[in-house]
Amino acid sequence: MKFNSIRTKLIVFMLFATIVPIVTTMIVSYSYTTHSMKERALEDTQNLLYQGQRNVTGVLEELSLGSLNVYSDAELYRQLQTGLEDFQTDSRVFAAMSYMKSSVPDVHQVYLYASLGKRATIVTNVAGAKRSNDIEPFSELDAYVGSGESTALQPTHRSHTYGFSSLQPQQPSEMVFTLHRRIELIPSNEKLGYVSIDVKLSLLTDIVLQLYDRSEEDLYVVDNNGNVIFADDEALLGKPLKAAWYDGALARGDEGSGHFEQDGALFVYERVKASIANWTIVKRIPTSYLIREANQAAAINLLLLALSLAVIAAATIVVSLRITAPIKQLVRYMNQVQAGNLNVPIQHSGNDEIGLVVVRFRSMMDTINNLILREYKLELANKTNQLRALQAQINPHFLNNTIQIIGTLALEIGVPRIYALLSALARMMRYSMDNEAKTITLKDELAHLKAYVELQRERYENRFEFQVEVADALLSAEMPKMLLQPVIENYFKHGMDKSAEDGQLSLRARLCEDDGMLEIIVENNGAAIPQKRLSELRRELASVQFREAVLDEAPTGGAHERSEDSKAVSAGHSVMLAQAGAEPKIGLNNVLARMHMVYGDEARLEVENIEPKGVRITLIMKRMLEKGGDKDESVNRG
Repeated sequence: MKFNSIRTKLIVFMLFATIVPIVTTMIVSYSYTTHSMKERALEDTQNLLYQGQRNVTGVLEELSLGSLNVYSDAELYRQLQTGLEDFQTDSRVFAAMSYMKSSVPDVHQVYLYASLGKRATIVTNVAGAKRSNDIEPFSELDAYVGSGESTALQPTHRSHTYGFSSLQPQQPSEMVFTLHRRIELIPSNEKLGYVSIDVKLSLLTDIVLQLYDRSEEDLYVVDNNGNVIFADDEALLGKPLKAAWYDGALARGDEGSGHFEQDGALFVYERVKASIANWTIVKRIPTSYLIREANQAAAINLLLLALSLAVIAAATIVVSLRITAPIKQLVRYMNQVQAGNLNVPIQHSGNDEIGLVVVRFRSMMDTINNLILREYKLELANKTNQLRALQAQINPHFLNNTIQIIGTLALEIGVPRIYALLSALARMMRYSMDNEAKTITLKDELAHLKAYVELQRERYENRFEFQVEVADALLSAEMPKMLLQPVIENYFKHGMDKSAEDGQLSLRARLCEDDGMLEIIVENNGAAIPQKRLSELRRELASVQFREAVLDEAPTGGAHERSEDSKAVSAGHSVMLAQAGAEPKIGLNNVLARMHMVYGDEARLEVENIEPKGVRITLIMKRMLEKGGDKDESVNRG
């Protein structure tokens, strides 16, 4: 397969134009979807962890308040101060410890040690209350509250008997975290004893299990020393958390909450800041779990892309064959023509663009083969046109002669007004039928206008005044024939108020001293052009091209005839100037186009409304004098 062949180019282009947009769309869509999923999961997780830390903080505060019962219970506090021992005092101690055990759900046991008398008391769920005298405090207490802070939370561990060996096997071991509080003689720091409350880990588990999906996600609760309070892996409980992701800001506890990505997972954390502990809840969400839906969509898109490529490849081959086959056939036709066979049978190959090329090629061959016959037909058609032109010349002359006969008859029966009107009509007809002169003088054009206005006076019963102000020196200026009548005629068609008696129509000509341009100004007091239509009209005039406007209205015939007769276009077509919304396309464009043809691009036609009412049309053109110089003649005014 050659690379420069159309078939190869089609295949490469179609594959490229299809694969690149699809792959780009997939990449952008996948990137946007994964980012959106991460943002949504992050927001949901942060809200969930925030609620979780509030619940954990509430539990820890309740535990702290429960341990302070040793101070609020006066009898218990007095016993710790005096060291008295009797049945009533013991009952009071048991009752206070039972209250502390019930103050927080899931308390496993409560341990109390009084320094005076070295007495230890424990209250459990199964064994009830037990007491031991003259013993040392539990060994681990000094490690947590022996000095320094008066309260401490021991990380998750297996519950112990606090030296009461008789508790087992009645009291089974549980995973607990413990609040240790040193009891002091207020306001001094003298140590009165210790209280320890073991809380089952299940209390914390019930809260945190609602914060994550155990099948896909991990959640950790870590204290400020890095020891694990809660984790799915029991082997980690109570031990320092050794993980790369725990280093840095998370271990330092710089912020109250935050998130980061590491090792293919999103970590979201929330600080638990209670009066007795500073814990951190950390949730680990694998990135693959976050974007699982995006990955599924990407897999489906890849499958669809593979199917699309198969369909596109097959369609490309079929399309390339259908397109290139007619082209190859056309090349074979051209080779035969090049070899001299001008009568090669060219078959139609379809209705598409290539089929159109074949049709045009067949038409071109027909034109070449019938050139001599076409020339003969053109000569015959030319003679026919000459005959029609002669007939067209005879008929207007006959009509003109008939008008003269009618006018003479009007004089004979004593109706001179009819004779005057018929004479004016006859002058107009002779003027319009004279196709010999390419241009006329302003004097001739004004004489024609006088005849035209005379007829309009009779028609409208002298309801308007017509004034002409033209210097004698300008009467010899040359101009295209029938240039002014369409402009004047517009007043009677669109601007004149048929019911008014004060119609005003004026025409004046002047020569600008600055540039020597001739200005012919036609004004009337008719209806004004709407502003929107006036703007459209000016844009249309600004875009007039004289060849299109003039040749479109030229007499029918060959191209040669149109070029010769374009200057003699029948200007009797009305100037459909839109004073009342009429379409100005033909007449106004025609007037300006013929001015361009005679005077060049410097010629202009301007239209504007005047106050208090009316329209002003200004024709601006070069002054061209009639051969023989200026003539000192004048024209009748009014």
